[in-house]
Amino acid sequence: MKNNGQMSENYVVGIMLALAGGFLDAYTYIVRGGVFANAQTGNIVLLGINLAKGNISKVLLYLVPILAFTLGIFISEIVKSKLKQSTKIHWRQIIVLFEVIMLFCITFVPKNHSYDIIVNTVISLVCSLQVESFRKIKGHAVATTMCTGNLRSGTEALYLGIINKDKSRIFKCINNYGIILFFIFGALIGTLLTNYYSTYSLFFVCALLIVPLIMMFKSEDE
Repeated sequence: MKNNGQMSENYVVGIMLALAGGFLDAYTYIVRGGVFANAQTGNIVLLGINLAKGNISKVLLYLVPILAFTLGIFISEIVKSKLKQSTKIHWRQIIVLFEVIMLFCITFVPKNHSYDIIVNTVISLVCSLQVESFRKIKGHAVATTMCTGNLRSGTEALYLGIINKDKSRIFKCINNYGIILFFIFGALIGTLLTNYYSTYSLFFVCALLIVPLIMMFKSEDE
């Protein structure tokens, strides 16, 4: 497949982001009150269930991350519009650097129900920045913080690739299914490390995100 010069669309970058995405979902679910940092659909459903039960405190627990996710989309677009023409640093590097800083800071927030809403809000914000900023791999639409869209588009590409004998569709299928597998692997690693290191397991996510941050100092051709 032809290089497009955008290191942000490099598959290794996508792998690191997918690992981080799966890890963060496992972390918030295990340590921070059963909330999904990335999958806002799950949080919306849980919000509705608790609203029906009259559990107002839990409604807020799910509502705040949803609002934070929405805010992150706005922030990502603002950063993009302000720094898109910058030649010194890519606007996506600013996003990843911000992710690392925010995750590093909340690593030290103790495991306590009173603090869970703060941590979940920050992680939802971080994940929305990532999903909005990194939307393609090798020119194909891919999400690194959720899997439903990848499963749909990957399966569609597989069908069209087989029916039309189109290799580019097969490549797209491999891209999407591969990201899903790495997301699962990230959740697996996240579960193991979170059970062992608790809140300090977020240091591993920071390390994962530093890889794409460094890689984007070069173009893919270089």
